[in-house]
Amino acid sequence: GQTRIDRHLKYSNGYMIQTQEPSNNDYTIQEDEWDRDLLLDPAWEKQQRKTFTAWCNSHLRKTGTGIENIEEDFRNGLKLMLLLEVISGERLPKPDRGKMRFHKIANVNKALEYITSKGVKLVSIGAEEIVDGNIKMTLGMIWTIILRFAIQDISVEETSAKEGLLLWCQRKTAPYRNVNVQNFHVSWKDGLALCALIHRHRPDLIDYAKLNKDDPMGNLNLAFEVAEKHLDIPKMLDAEDIINTPKPDERAIMTYVSCFYHAFAGAEQAETAANRICKVLGVNQENERLMEEYEKLASELLEWIRQMTPWLEDKSPETSLAAMRGKLEDFRDYRRLHKPPRVQEKCQLEINFNTLQTKLRISNRPAFMPSEGRMVSDITSAWTGLEQAEKGYEEWLLSEIRRLERLDHLAQKFQMKATSHEAWSVGKDRVLSSKDYESCSLPELRALLRKHEAFESDLAAHQDRVEQVAAIAQELNELEYHAASVINERCQAICDQWDQLGTLTQKRRDNLERMDKLLETIDQLFLEFSRRSAPFNNWMEGAMEDLQDMFIVHSVEEIQSLISAHNEFKATLPEADCERQAILSAFTEVQKIAQSYGISRNIPNPYSDITPAEIGLQWEKVKKMVPQRDSVLQEEMSRQLANEQLRRQFAAQVNIIAPWIQTRMEEIGRNSADIGGPLEDQMSQLKQLEQVITNYKSNIDKLEEHHQHIQECLIFDNKHTNYTMEHIRVGWEMILTTIARTMNEIETQILTRDAKGISQQQMNEFRQSFTHFDRKKKGGMETDDFRACLISMGYDLGESEFARIMTLVDPNGSNKVTFQSFVDFMTRETGDSDTSEQVLASFKILASDKPFIMPEELRRELPPEQAEYCISKMPLYKGPDGVPGSLDYSAFSTALYGESDL
Repeated sequence: GQTRIDRHLKYSNGYMIQTQEPSNNDYTIQEDEWDRDLLLDPAWEKQQRKTFTAWCNSHLRKTGTGIENIEEDFRNGLKLMLLLEVISGERLPKPDRGKMRFHKIANVNKALEYITSKGVKLVSIGAEEIVDGNIKMTLGMIWTIILRFAIQDISVEETSAKEGLLLWCQRKTAPYRNVNVQNFHVSWKDGLALCALIHRHRPDLIDYAKLNKDDPMGNLNLAFEVAEKHLDIPKMLDAEDIINTPKPDERAIMTYVSCFYHAFAGAEQAETAANRICKVLGVNQENERLMEEYEKLASELLEWIRQMTPWLEDKSPETSLAAMRGKLEDFRDYRRLHKPPRVQEKCQLEINFNTLQTKLRISNRPAFMPSEGRMVSDITSAWTGLEQAEKGYEEWLLSEIRRLERLDHLAQKFQMKATSHEAWSVGKDRVLSSKDYESCSLPELRALLRKHEAFESDLAAHQDRVEQVAAIAQELNELEYHAASVINERCQAICDQWDQLGTLTQKRRDNLERMDKLLETIDQLFLEFSRRSAPFNNWMEGAMEDLQDMFIVHSVEEIQSLISAHNEFKATLPEADCERQAILSAFTEVQKIAQSYGISRNIPNPYSDITPAEIGLQWEKVKKMVPQRDSVLQEEMSRQLANEQLRRQFAAQVNIIAPWIQTRMEEIGRNSADIGGPLEDQMSQLKQLEQVITNYKSNIDKLEEHHQHIQECLIFDNKHTNYTMEHIRVGWEMILTTIARTMNEIETQILTRDAKGISQQQMNEFRQSFTHFDRKKKGGMETDDFRACLISMGYDLGESEFARIMTLVDPNGSNKVTFQSFVDFMTRETGDSDTSEQVLASFKILASDKPFIMPEELRRELPPEQAEYCISKMPLYKGPDGVPGSLDYSAFSTALYGESDL
């Protein structure tokens, strides 16, 4: 097909310009043109003559000259060539200085050839017509020059020159009342559009609020006067001509308005540069705020962990059960009140870190590296250490409480048995050391011997009690009882006394047996009574000890065992009562026989201190203590049954809560694996699930209260469930952390999708590809899987190219590509974010092309907050052409996108 088309455009003033297509920015294409043979409208000709003359003079005055009559002063071509040199900045061929007609034509031709060399092919405009002073052709030529050198470069959003200038006017005047710029003729008749343009850029020159739409003359003259006086734009139009013309000349208006565009072009450029810088600085300041917030939160959390860990690792035992229970209560307050807010802080910290890294990637900033010791991994490690210390501390507390409880029980038991033995042994050494046998009669001696035999039986019966006292003391020593030294001293005294009693007993027996050879008579009946009454009395003492014996149990089975033993003891009471009656009968018989030997019935038994009254008294005590023991055991049985009920209630709750937590975890997993729907739908589902979880918290609190009640009752096991409160705490913390992290991942995907311009369909495709090649389902593709994924998407990979890609998606060399890294890679080439070069170029504009910028320039061009931020961050400029106080914006711009603390 034809690649070039010549087209003749008809203009309203009658001249024609030939252009070439295709050209998207052809500044000569115009509309509503007239045939060249038609006459130029007199009003339009007047406006063009005045406007074009003023426009030419605005440039010619730079050389100290000007024109008065546009069709006369360009006839020799000299000022025409001079005008082109001024507006183009280029030198034209040397003009002919002769005054002949052919000299003038030559000069005008040189000007027209130069115009043609700039891409404009003039049609029907010849040098002869200009030399002859043809006003129509002269105006057409000047318009061509204006189009080429004043309007061509005006392009907004890839529009043509005319459309670009119109769009610029529309945007600048859009906020102003009574202004509606639709063209370059009638839209400007009331003068408000010109006043709005001036006010938009220089509000100090015009008070727009006081202008009246019904005063076009005043508005136009105000705009002309202000433009000429303050903007160096000469008055190119007359207010009367514009107002009195139904349709003002479009070219005149365009020429005049283009002067405003060029007058404000520098401000426009500076405004654009300032906007870009503010945008970049805003991103940087927000990132810095997030970094500072992370550092502060991480420091506080680590400091709390550092304070708590030594406390949890301090396992200094207490000497009293009350003190240890106080420690357990402090630990419960820590778990219930102090730790949960920190769990939320830790989760929020990880979410903030991930969000910050995403924002940094999107804005082409380097990844955030927290200060040493405050990495997420450091916090996780410290948290793990805290939980390990916490677990060990709780186990130690419960173990210590059991130990101290056992020690208290043993200490009381030792005191009871030791006191009983000491009471029994009082005066025994004195009796055994007595030499009363030396002056007694034979019956008395026999009585003494039998009495001693009875004591030996009693002594043998007490052997078990002494061994029990020693065994209890030994156990107290093994369990590190705090008053072990006192126990040991008392136990040693009892053992020493016991050994002494044994020695004295043997010595007295030897003496009595020696005397027995001299004495032949002994009262067998008294001896028999003594032999039977002493063991029975000792049995009763032992029974009373057993009935008063301290005990500690932790289950129904244990108390049932004690009750069973007690019932067995009660079953022996009838037999013991028979023995008692037999002993009393024997004593009565002894008295009868003693009387036959002339011994008074009322004299004491010479062989034993035990009397029937004492046996009766002790027997009544035993019978009284039996129901008391029944009551104590039954009370303990009730307590253990109540504990069992608590176990069952706790188990019933925990057996529901634990599976519920597991089910919610599975729902979160299914939601994160669902890649078919929009991310917003996934987020909505997660928020609904989060609300369900939040509402369920009351059940956890109730379970905590039940668990605390169980611990206060010293219940340490539960056969009705495999779950513990620790399982629920860990599961609850995990479900809160998991749903928060999952929601953060979705938010990150949404943020990435929106920032990178990714459609929902593309995001789903990315997720499907990632999920398919994440073969181990661990949240990351391994190297070979990532290579297979790229190949499946059409990448032709060589080793070097794949290695380059891996440095982008896996900069840490972990051989694992996360979903975020995968999405970043897939969208990296299409990203549209600011770069350090763009920011540098913007600062260069504000600095008027200087290699440095001054603080006052920053304060003038930027909002106060951004200006002061730059001044505080920018290093001083060290170049040889710098001035005192100048700042290095180049280093600052580079640092914004590099490894820097900015």
